[in-house]
Amino acid sequence: MPRRPRLLLLNGALAGNGGNTAAALAAARRRLVRNAAVETLTRAEAFADTPAGGALRGDLPPALVEALARADGFLFGTGTHWDGWSSVLQQFLEMATPLEGTSAWLGKPAAVVVTEHSVGGKAVLSRLQGVLVTLGCGLPPMSGLVLSRAALLAAAQDPAAARDFWSRSDLGVVCHNLLTAARVRAQPWKAWPVDRADFRGRWLEA
Repeated sequence: MPRRPRLLLLNGALAGNGGNTAAALAAARRRLVRNAAVETLTRAEAFADTPAGGALRGDLPPALVEALARADGFLFGTGTHWDGWSSVLQQFLEMATPLEGTSAWLGKPAAVVVTEHSVGGKAVLSRLQGVLVTLGCGLPPMSGLVLSRAALLAAAQDPAAARDFWSRSDLGVVCHNLLTAARVRAQPWKAWPVDRADFRGRWLEA
């Protein structure tokens, strides 16, 4: 019987549990729980126990670090804001910098779901995938998806013309490929040297 992997769904959307990204991740969760142990964290939950000033120091809450360590793979969700991902997801990535190249990420598969109103989501998807690879994650094939309100409206008007647009049904492919990759036992991946002592140091004089 295939190994039952542990997957962490990280909702980095500004709207938290009440937005479109949350709806997309909930649909993904319904598919994934059939074959995986799934944990979901929103930005609000993940940073709830951050000490005062923790965000400024760049500290991730211990509970979130433990959740990253437990996971065999990740599904990230974010909205699109002026051609970028959300500010809370950006904060998370900055705070996760000390874990770059560590066992929290190294070799673990990551998938991404981006929601957008009309445009900009594909650039967000590609850039975020690049960041995740640099942290140490692997990307399964066809593991990124942009769900667009414009595309959904077009599909409702003319399904044949919108056949090549991403749709909600494509979420099944993303989930399948993430699960497939997460079942693979860890390989002896290597990480390049990372500055862990002075990466926050000031290097420009006034």
